[in-house]
Amino acid sequence: MDTTNTPPRQRLRELGVSIGKFKTGHWNAITDVAGVRVGHCTVTEGSARTGVTAILPNDDKIFDQRLLGGAFILNGAGEMSGLIQLQEWGLLETPIVLTNTLAVGKASSALVDFMVKRHPRIGSEHDVIIPVVGECDDSFVNDIAAQHITHEHVHHALADAQSGPVAEGNVGGGTGMVSFDLKGGIGTSSRLVPIGDDDTFTIGVLVMSNVGRLEDLRIDGLQVGSEVERLIPGLIRRKSLYGSIIAVLATDAPLTSYQIQRLCKRVALGIGRVGSFAAHGSGEIVMGFSTANEVERDRGSEKFMNLRVLHDRHVDPLYQATLECTEEAMLNALCMAGPMQSARGELIQALPLQVFERVKAVQEVLRSPL
Repeated sequence: MDTTNTPPRQRLRELGVSIGKFKTGHWNAITDVAGVRVGHCTVTEGSARTGVTAILPNDDKIFDQRLLGGAFILNGAGEMSGLIQLQEWGLLETPIVLTNTLAVGKASSALVDFMVKRHPRIGSEHDVIIPVVGECDDSFVNDIAAQHITHEHVHHALADAQSGPVAEGNVGGGTGMVSFDLKGGIGTSSRLVPIGDDDTFTIGVLVMSNVGRLEDLRIDGLQVGSEVERLIPGLIRRKSLYGSIIAVLATDAPLTSYQIQRLCKRVALGIGRVGSFAAHGSGEIVMGFSTANEVERDRGSEKFMNLRVLHDRHVDPLYQATLECTEEAMLNALCMAGPMQSARGELIQALPLQVFERVKAVQEVLRSPL
């Protein structure tokens, strides 16, 4: 719902700025991890500025072929349902849905419907499920109290999930989000990580970014808040720091649930690189999963489970790549989100892409020999 005739938005690398040293995957998205699919449903009728984003971790087989997963909560002023069981068992067994705060109940119910239709033995022969649903508060832009999200919106996002490029910015669950007092939303990035001479693994991060204040915003370490204020005089600011961010990490590296949890902690470091300090009212919630080992549900009679796992001493490059992915995913959300008129009629401005000329100039100086 852009209200001005602005030039097309571009991702960070299309603007000539790169983050870190590792190469990106083909799509530079979480979908570079084979089997991961992402879908959106964007809801912008009337006073709605909201939506749903769905992540299918290993195509449409997560119930029968569960994945090892983990999580980390940097600051808990937010919610992700299903996280307690995920941390306890170290297993992910449902798709992941991202939406606004007051839609968590509907999203969870819709995800139950989605799963039960595919697996009618849930609740009889099989245990019940606890859907994984994450939220951020989009009330600065959306008429959140009207509770616009329906079961149909969630089902649409799940049905829309596909591999390949991922729509970013004002889409799906990111539609009503604000980051660093600018229009935020969905962002993603990936890295290819060589381990030794024979193996290369993929890390992908997707964020629903609704966090931070302008004066703290950094692009590759460069503070740009004052430059943004110069380019957008009279910028409307959030009155509080009560924003949040949900981050989902995926990898094909063979890791234990505890190693995945450790990767999730590094996502928090990446969030800090962009400028969030996890304010009191902010929720920085991270969950992750690995597609390398599938835990088959119907083989419970077997006594032992064989897993292929990367030794801890080889995980360091994955930690570093995770920071890079997270930082770039958050910046992609800002780059791709266009200006939007809120339900109250206020114009939420987008990050001016002109700031990247300054960033590129500084990068060129810092990367040249002394």
